[in-house]
Amino acid sequence: MLQWKIGSVTVTRVVELEMPVPYDPVHPFLREATPERLREMPWLYPHFVTEEGHLKLSIHALVVRAPGLTLVVDTCVGNDKPRTLMGGVALQTAFLESLSAAGVTPESVDAVVCTHLHVDHVGWNTRLQDGRWVPTFPNARYLIGRREYAHWSEEGDPDQQAILADSVKPIFDAGLATLVEMDHRISPEISLMPTPGHTPGHVSVLIESQGERALITGDMLHHPCQFGHPEWSPPFDSDPQAGAGMRRSVMERVAGEPVLVIGTHFAAPTAGHVVREGGAFRFEVD
Repeated sequence: MLQWKIGSVTVTRVVELEMPVPYDPVHPFLREATPERLREMPWLYPHFVTEEGHLKLSIHALVVRAPGLTLVVDTCVGNDKPRTLMGGVALQTAFLESLSAAGVTPESVDAVVCTHLHVDHVGWNTRLQDGRWVPTFPNARYLIGRREYAHWSEEGDPDQQAILADSVKPIFDAGLATLVEMDHRISPEISLMPTPGHTPGHVSVLIESQGERALITGDMLHHPCQFGHPEWSPPFDSDPQAGAGMRRSVMERVAGEPVLVIGTHFAAPTAGHVVREGGAFRFEVD
């Protein structure tokens, strides 16, 4: 189980599932990320791209332990929820057992942050119990972005409304939700950072402790190949142009700096540092 130390803060990766994504010219995950273009970035191999040119992706939560705080960032897809993303199949994974192996019980979690309200970031907000969706983390405050929640509450897409109904609304019904601004400070060491583009209210998570810094990406970018090409945007970005501009802006700020970047969908080793390469960037891992 991967774990990183940032000053007095510890971040642990808890995996729900990992998958290779072959290039599909009809429904591409990243249209420009052909096997030929990926080969132009040899630093992607072997960790982030297979020899066949398939993107390696991971769906995982990140448990952040800071002084006086246990925080879960993003809660994956969840069990018992048939989702289009999963081909309409309801997952049955050992996510909660993996969380326990990381030394965390649902009752011990103080706060939950969803970087945005897409299907693979809110699923374990709730679990099915006696035919009802109940909060998975009964003692936590769920910090929901005010702008993000307002946007999706007005979105007519039936899939998104199903996600809100079983993974977000029960949190409000239980009185555990707090609407927050995009720059909300969670603790002295942890704050939200506005990174809109993928969704209107998307945030990343900044960690600053004892002179050390880390950035949890959320879906600011989905795969390390976007360091080499910040302009590559997936078709499911709400505003692809804004997302591309935001990615480059953030990379300009962290490139060459001692900021540990932890990717929310990056395959192992998941974390590394951004360095400049020509007119773009590359991702260096240990």
